[in-house]
Amino acid sequence: MLHLGRSSLGWGGASFMFAAAAFIPLSDATAISFLNPVFAMLLAVPLLGEKVGPWRWTAAAVALCGALILTRPGGGALEFGALLALGSALCLGAELILIKRLSGREGMMQILLLNNVIGLCIATLAALAVWQTPTPAQWAALAGLGALMASGQACFVNAMARADASFVAPFFYAALAFAALYDLAIFGVVPDAVSLIGGVVILCGAGLLAWREGRLRT
Repeated sequence: MLHLGRSSLGWGGASFMFAAAAFIPLSDATAISFLNPVFAMLLAVPLLGEKVGPWRWTAAAVALCGALILTRPGGGALEFGALLALGSALCLGAELILIKRLSGREGMMQILLLNNVIGLCIATLAALAVWQTPTPAQWAALAGLGALMASGQACFVNAMARADASFVAPFFYAALAFAALYDLAIFGVVPDAVSLIGGVVILCGAGLLAWREGRLRT
């Protein structure tokens, strides 16, 4: 059941993220997705019984303020795409809790293999309800997306195996710079002031949390 729950949350997080990118700039969606370790920390208190000190609470508050900025509430309504990205971060944060439970009794490669197999089954069932046969170009794009995601997972697992998490974590936040670059190069989207401020605030909160985690491990 833990594997099914983990795969369902991972699939939901990825689906929300893809949907969010259709409504808001990729850099905004990526910045909000950085909240997943914050949500994991918040969920770890009731679900894992972990203790959270003032530094972690401060980091969570800062990151959540950045997310609030990116939802652009001043316009009269919350940005729908930002809410989808928040849903993605929440799902992925909950997934981290289940990974924590699974990692204590199973190997990482077994967890990854079962996650991808179960995720494929879930995605297939969901796709059948609205199936439209992809064109050859779309098949190629889907294959490329799958290869990139698998490569990203493999790189992440290998990095975590070869270095401390506190060393690896800062490189993860480079994804925001790449997202902004792809937005500009492919879609011609230039981040506005709200995107920049919200992204920086989230990075500060997430970076503070990663720094504190590194200090606690040393």
